[in-house]
Formats: sequence, structure tokens, C-alpha cells
Amino acid sequence: MDVGWVYTIQESMHAYAANVYTSVTEELSKAKDRRFIAVEQEFFRLWWDTVATDSHKRQVRQLVKEGRLEFIIGGQVMHDEAVTDLDDEILQMTEGHGFLYETFGVRPQFSWHVDPFGASATTPVLFALAGFNAHLISRIDYDLKDAMQKDKKLQFVWRGSPSLKEKQQIFTHTMDQFSYCTPSHLSFSNSSGFYWNGVALFPDPPKDGVYPNMSLPVTKETVHAYAKTMVDNIKQRAAWFRTNHVLWPWGCDKQFYNSSVQFNNMDPLMKYINENSKDLGLTVQYATLGEYFQAVYQSDLVWEQRGSEDFLPYSTEPQQAWTGFYASRNVLKGVARRASSKLHAAETLFTRYRISFPDGPVAKDWALDKLRALRWAVSEVQHHDGITGTESPKVSDMYLQHLTQGMMGVEELLAALFLLPHCLVLPSILDGSYRRKGVHQALEQHIIVYNPLAWNTTTIINVTVNFSNAAVFDDDGQPVPAQIQRSARSNSTHDLFVVVKLGGLQHRKYLIKFSEKKCSGRSKCVRTYRARGVSFERRNVRDWLRTGRRLLPVLNECYKLMFDQDTNLLHSITYLEDKRRVRMTQDFWEYHANGEVKKGPISDNYIFSANGSAVRAYKAVEMEIVPGKIETEIRQYFYREESDQDYAYSITTRVPECFGSRVRCHRLEQTYTLGPLLLNTEVVLRTSSSLNNNKTLYTDDNGYQMMKRTHRKFTNNTVARNYFPMVRAAYIQDDLTRLVLVSDRAHGVSSQSNGQLEVMLHRRLWNDLTWNLGYNLTLNDSSVVRPTLWMMLGSIGAMSKLYQREAIELQHRPVVMPIDQPQRSWQEKKPRASSPVPPVVLPPNLHLLSLSIPGWNYSSSHDVHLSHIHSGTDSHSEPDYDRVLLRIMHLFEEGEDPELSKPVTVNLKEVLQGIGEVKVLEERSLTGTWDVSSLQRWKWKTEDNLETKNKKCQSCGDEAFTVTVSPKEIRTFFVHFASRNF
Repeated sequence: MDVGWVYTIQESMHAYAANVYTSVTEELSKAKDRRFIAVEQEFFRLWWDTVATDSHKRQVRQLVKEGRLEFIIGGQVMHDEAVTDLDDEILQMTEGHGFLYETFGVRPQFSWHVDPFGASATTPVLFALAGFNAHLISRIDYDLKDAMQKDKKLQFVWRGSPSLKEKQQIFTHTMDQFSYCTPSHLSFSNSSGFYWNGVALFPDPPKDGVYPNMSLPVTKETVHAYAKTMVDNIKQRAAWFRTNHVLWPWGCDKQFYNSSVQFNNMDPLMKYINENSKDLGLTVQYATLGEYFQAVYQSDLVWEQRGSEDFLPYSTEPQQAWTGFYASRNVLKGVARRASSKLHAAETLFTRYRISFPDGPVAKDWALDKLRALRWAVSEVQHHDGITGTESPKVSDMYLQHLTQGMMGVEELLAALFLLPHCLVLPSILDGSYRRKGVHQALEQHIIVYNPLAWNTTTIINVTVNFSNAAVFDDDGQPVPAQIQRSARSNSTHDLFVVVKLGGLQHRKYLIKFSEKKCSGRSKCVRTYRARGVSFERRNVRDWLRTGRRLLPVLNECYKLMFDQDTNLLHSITYLEDKRRVRMTQDFWEYHANGEVKKGPISDNYIFSANGSAVRAYKAVEMEIVPGKIETEIRQYFYREESDQDYAYSITTRVPECFGSRVRCHRLEQTYTLGPLLLNTEVVLRTSSSLNNNKTLYTDDNGYQMMKRTHRKFTNNTVARNYFPMVRAAYIQDDLTRLVLVSDRAHGVSSQSNGQLEVMLHRRLWNDLTWNLGYNLTLNDSSVVRPTLWMMLGSIGAMSKLYQREAIELQHRPVVMPIDQPQRSWQEKKPRASSPVPPVVLPPNLHLLSLSIPGWNYSSSHDVHLSHIHSGTDSHSEPDYDRVLLRIMHLFEEGEDPELSKPVTVNLKEVLQGIGEVKVLEERSLTGTWDVSSLQRWKWKTEDNLETKNKKCQSCGDEAFTVTVSPKEIRTFFVHFASRNF
């Protein structure tokens, strides 16, 4: 059941989803041999909270206890695997698993990832870390699946991480060519096949219970035809697998909303087959997925192992490469990532507040409600028809509404945490000033800047202001280096760039004093530089006969960038440490899509089908350079036609100019503007360089690990089938140099020519395919998008040390919160000693993945928790506000860097002492539901005899707080702090 695809969640709940759980619960209770598996938790939780009666809940608890209703995956949704980020995959799993464990005491151990469009190598690693025993996938390249079927290699043991290897391997089952549905085209019935309840009806279910397209019932006259069809299909599938147990999925999209019809037809059909098993050659039974995998496991076979290769991209036929969705609905992808970042910031800040001020004025239940609302919104959009951009416009609007509402609530929480008395800084953050009567001051505004990462940082923030002169002061009253200039996005506003220094999980207050007059002499604007732009004449592409004659340099400590005044494009970059010059240009190109099915393959929400090579998307370029002392900004404007007044695309590049400061000079921050696009165009940013990469690139799997992508030649659709998802990072390299891009949202990326790295940033499509028109899935996206990439260039060794951390710092930039409007000040600052909270700092190769108060209330002891559940006491327990969930991740692969790839030993009591005194540290599974000391995953036999290792917590005695984290490990803990009484 898709949480949000063609219909909104509310529409689906009303039309069929609620009826699924009601009728399945009732029907399972009627016969002991019936089974059902439930996958995504969002619909179930909505049903449980708003529809289910007390009787239904008692029935469900009994069915779950008996194993006849089995929750698999158990996440909030069946998440996409190509464009989702590691943080959000873990979040949505944790949300679903927390609910299931608190409510039923069950922990999902199997996956059912049948519908995501391709399979990532990160997903099996996460499922293994969550305690899963087996994984199931379906959508992989059609030609690869054909070969695997033929060779009986649809089942294997997958070692998704090259660093973790067998430590987190997992048995994986690939669905055969029939995928997760049973045959629906039966000659003697109609197109619903074995789905006797027909087709779900929108917007309202039929009052008489008669749905469209209901199949012929199983009767004496039809049972043999049904049995023969079912048996033949089972035998066909059996030939592709090694055991004599065949998984025959009975179900499909939007089914079982009338379960009585389903079971009342399948029961006699199965009885007939089993009564005639000698003639038919097989027996059948209802089974959960766990029962099937248990049978396969007990077959005791030796399985082929698969390394860290993924199954991306995914094609269903030669002209249908599902690589378009990597860039579909760019706005939704950006908002989803921004919401995730804001959630992370709020989680960490509330955790600090709760530990420091358990009885503080920010109500804990109110705060948790705000966090849970955004957790829900961020979790649901990870659905494989959510963040992918493959949903209808109204469903996209639903996701955006939920994300926006959730972010607004969390912003209220952040403001309360920052501003209310007895917050993290004592005295109140607005204290420290007194009124001085009769003295009329300049306009002032206060901002708070919070670093949500557990690393110290010196960086540049941007505050949009309405004044052309400003001075900035820290909370000690000291002036802060700043730069102000006319905004790149609006002539009526200004960008104020401020250098901020923050410890890990620290925040500081800054005061901005505005002046309507230009600063002069040694005034209070002495540390704020006012930058002015220099404009360059528009250059038409048709005049690019002689180029490279007039090169203009922009330098900082890391780079010398050369811009060509004959084209207004980037010409080259020299990275100064090695004095190596790389020729490089950046501009926009577009692929033209076919909109008429009769004329050939089409592009849509899912599919990218290039109608020829990309063409230049502009005919003229303007450039403006704004030299500064904090950073220099290069603004390039691209015009579709020479005479256009409005540009179609832009690149704004910010080069940090902070000589001698700790601001990192290697980070070239680029923001792009695209849209509205012309219809049936797919626009890429093309970076062309002199690097000899042989069209090979590297892209990340979900922000967890990098995958080598070798260019392949196909008979058809070579361009589209060489596009790959880029969630956080992509790079190309030659023997000496690496060019890296890190991203604030997911895109499609490719290397179509030597030295080239192109990123698909935006798509606008329409086609006349009846299916697309019927579901409104043509992607006529007229939005303006403004994605951000950070670009870095340097030696392979230098870039290896940087790019993963840079990707995280882009994702979790400092939170900048204005806490008032510019106003006349009648106050004068009273000198006081600042008292920032102590920083929380991890080594540079460890990342604080999570620090939150989940609120789920269950005992750490599984036996104690089960005893509580089975005692019959229900269940509306108060949230647990004292248990903190901590995750730490090692960023590096084995052998990636001589030093940073080593295992890291840290004392978490010392690391967290800035928050409070750690009293208890318990190591848990990824989603928190298993004590790792009791987690015993199945040990599947492999050809090399390496077994799954069940990791024990490396802690005892006073060393109970000392943890060693190996390359690519994610370690999860429950932390309890000493109580504070004020």
C-alpha cells in the first residue's frame, strides 16, 4: 500500500487502507492457518490510533503473539533506495520499530523491499544493523534478472559494505520476473486474476461491497482452472531457485480491503490443490515471510556471496531507464533534506536542554509533540513514491505541507529553547543589557547561530538584511569580521556574510547594528567590508570565435580561478598546494524529451529517455564579480536568447577570501537558479575538465559509501542508463587529481565524456501516454529551483580527507535564527563574561549521527518488556524523557586514508561531559530495539566460510564508556545521564 503516490494518505485511508486492517484482522481470527504480512507502519498506525476498536486491538495483539500477523520491514514506509539519505532511512525505520516494539514487543527481522526502483548496497547493511535475518528485493535491471534466473542466482548473501564485509552480511532473495504480484491475466476470468476483491474504488468504497473487476469466484466449475494456473506458475518459479520451497506472493497494490472475499476463495483453492497434490506435484500453505525464510535457512545450503555492488540504475526494458526520478521534483527533494537537517538540530538542542534543565520552562510534552510531528513528516516522504518525485501533484503538495508544518513547529521549539529563561546559557540570552533613557540608538537585530554537529567549526553564514551598512558583534561585545553587499537574488536586499566560530553543539548570540549611512573612518563598521560588484559585458555564444585571450583571476589560499572575459565562463582552476592547473568550464545544457508516444520513447516522473544528445541551453552569458574580504562572489547569468531581458539560469560561486583565518578555503560554494523550464526539457549543469577520468565517476549510496560507476555502452539508451543517483557526493578523478561535488539534495549525475561531470538539476515534462495522463504523472513542474553544490579540487589524498565531512557540513549547516526584527535600541550593552555551554567534540573521522530523546517507553530488558505487554495492561504509557539515543558513525572506509581510516577509541563519558554526567551506556541495535548482547542473527553458510559475526558491546568496568569504532561502523547506544536538581 503506497503511503502517497496517486492519492493522498487521507484519500487512501478512506477508500481502502483502513478496510485492509479491519477486514484482515477479522478474517485471520476465523482460521488458524491464515497468515498476513504488514509492511509499512504509517497506514497501520493511523488505523490503530483512529479506526481500530478495542476488540480489533485485542485481536491484533493475539495474532501478532501467535505469529499469524507478521510485521516486516517495520519502518514508517518502504523507503526509496536511490535518493534517500542515510539519516532519514534510519529515522523512518526507528520510528516504525519503536512503535511496534513498544506496542507489541516485536522486532521485524525480514525486509520486503519489492517496489523501490533499484536496490542500494546501503540498505542491506542498515537492515543487518537493525537485526534483520534476511532481505528481499525485486526491482533490478531486467537483463540482469533474466541472467540470475537462468543461473539460479536470485538468492545470495550480500556483503553491502566493503569495510564491514561479513560482519553485516545478510541473505538476500530477489523476486523473479513476476515480481511481488501474482498473475492477473487469466483466460477464464478477468484482469484481476487471483484478486477476487477486484479493484479499489476512489474516492469512496462501494456501499454494496461490490468492487469493479472482481474475478470469478472459486467454484466447482472454476477451481481446476485456478489450480492449474497457480500450480503452473509455482513450478515455473521453482525452476529459478535452489530449494524446494517457493515463495508465491498473494497480494499486490491496493488489495485485501475486502479480505473475506479473498480468503473465502483462496481457502477452497488451496484445499483442492493439497487434496490433489499427487497429481499436481506440490502442496501449498499460507505462510509469513519469516516462515518462508526459516524454511530456506533450514535447507542448510551454501550460498554465493555478493560484494558491495548495488543494483542501480534500474531499467525495465532497453528504452526505459528509471533514472529520471533522481532529479524529479527538485523542490520537494530540497525541502525534505532541509526538514531533516532542522530536525537533527532540534533533536540535539532539546536533548541538551532536557538533560540540563529537566524542570525547565519548555514543556517536555509540547516539545516532544513538535519533534514527533516533524519525525513523522520526514519519515513519510522517504517513501519510494515520495522523495523520488514520482507522485501526482496533489500528493507532492501533501508531502510539502506536512514537511512545512513540521518545520514551523520545530522552529517554535528552537525559539523556545533559545529564548526562555533557564535555557542553556545563564543568564537568559536576552539579558546583559540595561536601559539608558534618552539615548536614541541605531537599528539593531539579534541572531542566534547554532552548530548542530559535534565538531568545532569556523565558517561563514549569510544573513539577508534590508540595509546597506551593518556592523556585527559577538556576545562579548567584540566586533566580528563581516561583509555586506547587494544580494544576488534581489536588488532590494543585501547579503551580510559573517565569520562565526562555534564549538560542537554550541550556539552563540550575535548583534547586528544597522546604519542608513555609510560607515566612515574608524566607526563601528570597521570590521565590516562593503563589497561592490563589477559587471562584464554580455557575451553571445555565436561570437566565441577566439577565447582565452583575456583571463581574469580570482584567488584565495587554496585556488586560483581564471574566468574568460571572452565567454564569461570559468576557464581553469589551479589548486595552489600542488600548483596543478586543471582546465574547467561550467554551463547549462538540456536534453529534449519526446512528448508523443507515437514518436518514440518518452521521459516522465520515473524514466529518462534522452531524445538525442544534450544541447547548449543558452545563447548569451553575463558576469558580475563582487570582490570581498570575507569572500568573493562570481555571478554568471545565462540567457536563452541574445535579446532576453531575464536570465534563464544562473551560477553564483562564493570563493572564501579569509586569508589567515580558520575558514576552509577549499570549499567553492555554488548556488544555481533554474526555471521555469521550457516544456519537455531536462537541464543539467555540465562541468567539463581536463581530467582524464575515462568517463568513470564515483557516486554515493545514500550518503554512506561511494560506488565506482564505469561508463557502459548499450545498444539503446546509453545516455540515460549511465545516469546514477547522487545523494550527497560525486567525483571524477585521474591519477593525480580529484574533482568533488557535494550536494544539498539528491540529483542524477553522469560522466558522458572524458573529464566531464554533469548533474541533472531540474526537469519539466509532459507526454500523452494514457497511463501517465490518467494518474497525472507527467511532471509538468514549472517551479524555480535553487539547489546548492559545493565544489572542491585537489590531490586524491587531500580530497579523501575532506569530502565526506564537507558533505555532512553542507547537510547540517549552522542554524541561523533571527530572534527579533531590526528596531531602535534604547539599550546599551553591559559588559559581562560570556558563558557558552561546553562543546561536544568528536574526532574528525567520527560523526554524531543521532542525539535525541525518542520518547518510546519500553524496558531495556526484552523479557521485562514482554511481561508488561502480556500482562494486559494497556498501553498509553507516558513517554520516556530520560533515555537518550546516541549514534556514532565512522566516516571512512578501510584503507581510504592512512590515518583517518584507523579504528577510533573514544570515552563517551568524556565526550558527553559537556552535556551532563553519563551514568549508564547500553549498546543497542541500529533502531534501538535489541540489546546487542542478545542479538543473534542467523549465520548463513557462504562459499568462503566466513560467518556473520554477532558483535558484542566492547565495554566493561570503568571502561564501560570506552568504545572503539571501526571503519564504516555505526554504533548505537542508549545513554542515561545523572539527574540534575536545581
